[in-house]
This record gives sequence, structure tokens and C-alpha cells, in this order.
Amino acid sequence: MNARRTEGHAALSYPQLVTPKERPERREGDTRRHLPLVWRVFGLNAAVLVAAVVLTIVILPPHVLGAPAAEEEIAILLVSVCLMLAINLVLLRHAFAPLRRLTELMHRVDLLRPGQRVPAEPSASEVMELASTFNQMLDRLETERQESAGRALAAQEGERLRVAQELHDEIGQSLTAVLLDLARAERQAPDELKTPLRGIQESVRTSLDDARRIALELRPEALDDLGLAAALLVLADRFGDWADIEIEHRIERDLPALSYEQELVVYRVAQEALTNVVRHADASSAELCLGHADGRLELRVRDDGRGLRGTSAAGGGVRGMRERALLVRAELDIAERAERGVEVSLDLPIEGEP
Repeated sequence: MNARRTEGHAALSYPQLVTPKERPERREGDTRRHLPLVWRVFGLNAAVLVAAVVLTIVILPPHVLGAPAAEEEIAILLVSVCLMLAINLVLLRHAFAPLRRLTELMHRVDLLRPGQRVPAEPSASEVMELASTFNQMLDRLETERQESAGRALAAQEGERLRVAQELHDEIGQSLTAVLLDLARAERQAPDELKTPLRGIQESVRTSLDDARRIALELRPEALDDLGLAAALLVLADRFGDWADIEIEHRIERDLPALSYEQELVVYRVAQEALTNVVRHADASSAELCLGHADGRLELRVRDDGRGLRGTSAAGGGVRGMRERALLVRAELDIAERAERGVEVSLDLPIEGEP
């Protein structure tokens, strides 16, 4: 089992990816208000049409517009002009509607939430060609983002493994040797030094436990050896003991076959969600659920804490979870619960499931 997991990790080929910075808030002074293009074109059309009508009235000889009928004919002409302008406005708004939708999408598009596209219309126009080109650009960017996120996360996991091994093999063994030396020194020391030496031993033992805990967080051995379900059970129990809160877990044992990438993403999202519960939620209890239905694996982490108030919904941990969800084409949602607290949900499509 361990060999299979190790090979799966080696097969991962995830690029160094720079975490996207927060988008700067748009200041009122930085935005220049401008008239929409449809109104500028309409204004030009209206100016040309009105100028043509005025020139027609002025240039036509008096016998064409006789005095008795001049006012009536001018009124009819003005009504016709207004009607043409209204029709022109309707046609322009219809023609420029894809451009407006494209602009709105450009403002809200986020590569961490893929799938947003400008609706395509069967129309051969420059505006629709621009919208189609933008959609194709989003396709390429999302693909490249997924590949680069994969390489970055693989590099991150490799570094986690290296640091975990260093903590276990170097720091852990060194601290264990120090404990043995202190125990030997305590046996040989005079009575007035035994109590201080015991205090030093307790401090070293605490540091050794911390190093082991960090190594386990960096590299989940249970995931490599026992699989996803057992690893999540160990994770929930460890966080519950560490933070002294009740973490209820409902995890299906009979899970469908997942790739190592998928298992690792689910584990890391659950780990980050529980970390946020312990550090920021001020919760007394939490719930970890994992199951599958309708061809999707569903992970839910709920708490009864203070919710999202006063916290950033786009912090580094949340961005990391979204990056990982993007890697396996999963959907991540973070929302406040109706009663109290926050729910983190991850929906992962399972290949081969009906």
C-alpha cells in the first residue's frame, strides 16, 4: 500500500504557481465615468439625422414646402425622425448587447471559479467574434491555470514530505538523544539539580511532541498507508484532542476508487477547514462528513462558531483550498450556515460513476 502511494506521489507533476494577489479595490477617483458605446453611436446617428432634416428644411425652395402646409409637413417629418431614432436605438442596443455582457463578465471573471462564459449567439459580427475570442482565451487560461496549479501543489507536497522527514529523522532523533542525556544526568546529579533537570526534560518532551505533530500535519502517513476514510478519522480525532472541541465525523467506509491527487485534495481541504475552525471560528463543536451520491464525492465541514464576520473570505488558506479544488475540477463553496457557523463544502466529480 505504501509503495503504491509513493508511486502515485511521484507520478504527480504539478509547476510552481504564484498565489494570485488580492484584486485591488476600485477607487472612485480611479474610475473615469464614460458614456456607453451604444449611446455614443446613437448620439452620432441622431446628430447626423437631425442635421440632414434641418438642412433639408432650410435648403428646400418655398414652393416645395408651401406656406399653408409647412407646419403640418414639418411635424410629420419630425415624428418620422423620432420614430427612426427609436428604431435605431433598439437595433443598436441589440447589436451591442454581447459587448455589454462581455464587459460585465470581464469585471467579475475569476479563474478560481471556472466555467463563466459569454453566451454565444449565431451571428456573424465583430462583437460576437470578440466574445467568442474572449471565451476561447478563458478556455486556454483555465487549462493553463489548472496545469500550473497542479505543478505548484506537487512541488509543495514534495517540500512538505522533505520537511516532515527532516523533522522526524533529524530533529526528532536529536531531541530524543537530548532526553536520554538529561535522564542520565538527572540520575547522576545531586538532589538540588534533579528538579530543574526534570523541568528541562518536560520542555524537551513537549518540543518533541510538537515536532511529531507538525510532521504528521505536513505528511499524512495515514493517507499513504490506510486510505482516505481512515486518514480523515485520524485527522478529526487529532484536531479534537488538540483544540479540546467535539468533532463529530460521519465518513462512509465504502468510498469509490479515487486517484491519489483526488484523495490528497479532499484531505487537504478537510485539514484546512478544520484548522480554520480551531483558529478562527471560536466553535464548541464541528462536524466532518464524507460520502458520495449521484456520481459526486461530497465533503462537508461544519462548525457552530461565529461565522465569517470579521474574517477574510479570500485569505491564503481559502485560496489554497480553491487552487486544490480547481486541480481536480471540484466545486468548493464556503458559506455561513442558517443557524450559526460556517460550512465548507467540496463536490468532486467521480469518473466512471453513473
